[in-house]
Amino acid sequence: MSAKTFTEADVAAHNTETDMWLIIDGDVFDITKFVKFHPGGVAALMPFAGKDATDAFYGLHRIEVLKKYDRFRIGKLEGAKDSCLDLYDPTSVGLVPYSEPCSFQGLPSPYYNKSHEAFRLGVAQFREKHLKPIAEMYETAGKVPPQELYETMGKAGILACKLGPGPWLAEVVGQGIKLPGGVKPEEFDYFHELILHDQMIRLSAPGFAAGLGDGYAIGLPPVLHFAKKALRDEVAPQVMMGKKRIALAISEPQAGSDVANIVTTGKKSKDGKFFVVNGTKKWITNGLFADYFATVVRTGGKGMMGVTMLLIERSEGVKTTPISTAYSPSAGTALVEFHNVKVPVENVLGRVNQGFRCVMYNFNHERWMICAQVIAAMRAVQDEAFKWAMQRKAFGKRLIDQPVIRQKMARIVSLTEMNWSWLELITYQMNNLKFDDMMKKLAGPLALLKYQCTRSALQVADDCSQIFGGRAITRTGMGKTAEQFARTVKFGAILGGSEEIMADLGIRMATREFPKHARL
Repeated sequence: MSAKTFTEADVAAHNTETDMWLIIDGDVFDITKFVKFHPGGVAALMPFAGKDATDAFYGLHRIEVLKKYDRFRIGKLEGAKDSCLDLYDPTSVGLVPYSEPCSFQGLPSPYYNKSHEAFRLGVAQFREKHLKPIAEMYETAGKVPPQELYETMGKAGILACKLGPGPWLAEVVGQGIKLPGGVKPEEFDYFHELILHDQMIRLSAPGFAAGLGDGYAIGLPPVLHFAKKALRDEVAPQVMMGKKRIALAISEPQAGSDVANIVTTGKKSKDGKFFVVNGTKKWITNGLFADYFATVVRTGGKGMMGVTMLLIERSEGVKTTPISTAYSPSAGTALVEFHNVKVPVENVLGRVNQGFRCVMYNFNHERWMICAQVIAAMRAVQDEAFKWAMQRKAFGKRLIDQPVIRQKMARIVSLTEMNWSWLELITYQMNNLKFDDMMKKLAGPLALLKYQCTRSALQVADDCSQIFGGRAITRTGMGKTAEQFARTVKFGAILGGSEEIMADLGIRMATREFPKHARL
């Protein structure tokens, strides 16, 4: 930007349709060439010609709009300090109170260190360079992320990091991949993965964000933990590098949270070399474009001891059809149909008729990831609601000057911080428990956290919608994040086990540990 400065009188002299300047936040813009392209036409701009339009601009537009038209900025008002545009850096730590986990805003924390800070910056830089420029377009158009973008994420180590700490990180680094922020595989823990989910939510494109590997993050772990070595070595490297894609296929039209009663069948072929799979899976995230499906099928009798997890490759007899949901088709949510699909017996994950164990082991990480995404989305919409309340004026004062709005903000912030603190505690426990112990001891707490955070999210969506008013029911503009959040808030409450199942599971798990001699 030019360092030239202008006085208010200089700006005021340019106040016609054919010569129009205005001031926004201390910056001077020559919008003469833009006037005829403005959606509101000349009439909307003339009242501000040659004047300060800061309040009017931020009452209607997001700062990204100003960034988009930065080319019209010609200088600065005499005596003005750095503007919001000068300081705008979406990769930096937010300064708005409670807009970041407190440890990143300067408060002490036992959970994070320098590697987490470096990782946060590395992920944010990747997001802004490779994802943000196309996120809104893909979200709006309903386009699924291209294969090339998955490969870009693979080369940046993003896909490997979605799986949490494990030997796979060293494997990808051994192929010449550098993890975000230069973090070493041995340094990586679940807090790094938590940061990754938090940063990806900030795309403000929930369908597109889900399309960037939500199915992968829950579909590949069963392969890593339960596949035979030959199968794992064949499939996992390709998927972690984005060359192939995978989805978890459990839910059916007949059975969602009721995993033990799925009806898709896998019957042994006469020669014993294959399972012949028939059935339908529904609401499969990333299923539309997946090359592999980690799938639960019934191979034995009724109930949980009669199901097996298979890795099914897209082949003859596999059909995927898009399902229209509350968020963008960019997520690739699909109906997956299997018709006489031959699956080699070598593709059994775990043991035959013990697939329920694989599902339960996988559920903990899936539910933790959902909690991370839900609470991160709560924080993102909270940040925007706070900013809006500070800048929006109605009835002669800012929204934040109204006690009722401060009450809503207090509730939003309290719910977000409360849930995030519990999430951090469980994440710490995940870091310090062995895998088997983590699966057993954290299933109950994670179920209760999922129940609590999705209930809280519903309240946050309601309060933020009221703060944004009509803008919260508009898919573009100032309230678009609030609208997205309110429209998609029930995803977290249903996917990975419904709220009712989670609440019941959490207390049932607690009753198992209840001491026999405990009395009032």
